[in-house]
Amino acid sequence: MRVLSPYRAALALLLVLPLTGCLFRSRKVERTMSTAPLESATQQELIEYVNTQAGKIRTVQATVDIDTSVGGVKNGKVTDYQQIRGYVLARKPAMLRMIGLLPIVRNRAFDMVSDGQDFKLWIPPKNRFIVGRNDVETPNPQRPLENIRPQQIYDALLLREIDPEKEIAVMENDYEIVTDKKGHKVEQADYELQVIRKGEHGWFLWRKIIFSRTDLLPHRQLIYDENGNLATDARYEDYKDYNGVGFPSQTEIWRPQEEYDITLTVVKLQLNETLGDDKFTLEQPTGAEVVHLGQPQASAPPGSHAN
Repeated sequence: MRVLSPYRAALALLLVLPLTGCLFRSRKVERTMSTAPLESATQQELIEYVNTQAGKIRTVQATVDIDTSVGGVKNGKVTDYQQIRGYVLARKPAMLRMIGLLPIVRNRAFDMVSDGQDFKLWIPPKNRFIVGRNDVETPNPQRPLENIRPQQIYDALLLREIDPEKEIAVMENDYEIVTDKKGHKVEQADYELQVIRKGEHGWFLWRKIIFSRTDLLPHRQLIYDENGNLATDARYEDYKDYNGVGFPSQTEIWRPQEEYDITLTVVKLQLNETLGDDKFTLEQPTGAEVVHLGQPQASAPPGSHAN
């Protein structure tokens, strides 16, 4: 009689056990999919939509409600600020001005302006006038709102054209989690345009523009730095038509590295009105504490506050 070696006996046992059903069980896996009717588009149609709509906007003049929060996992807490009224002015190719008003009294809480390269930020309640470059990061955990750069607002607010000479766009069919009419979380197909740009160190993923399949409108834009880090996560809601130009009524801008979130809700919007250079001029107030970001700071003048 032939005797199986211990190894062969163990192998035979492993092969037989699944047939007994004693050690294994199966379970049903289902995907909860959206039942909303979906529209279809080609890659070229999505690119043409982005470029056509972006090309129609030359200037933006908006009255907005501004909701701001700072903090997150890095900070260990989140601070929500009271909603304030504000104004946003933008003029292509890169000019932006944003003014926030204090609640009730409506004095200026802040006033910042940028030409795309340099920016100025005036904070009257702190008597601080801050000057710096948009591309120079100077994280300040003690004053988180001073980490805001006008260029970050501009890039999120105005969807840029896709330049075929400097960028490559590819389309991906993907899924996202949405909330249906009954309040349930379901999966829904979407389109994603991945925009790849040539940088100083080679090609890199610059943007992802995500289109809803229910209306074929961009409802999210992810912007990356050249190291592949997510720099801005912008979400767009409730598009309205302004003389043939679709523009979102609400734009939420989340900056994960600096951990601040700004939501701009449009109260009034005018597109393509003339905005002269004087609208983007911000003079240094007399007696203000001047801060040049990225440079060593002199001691604060007498009577100024540290926070």
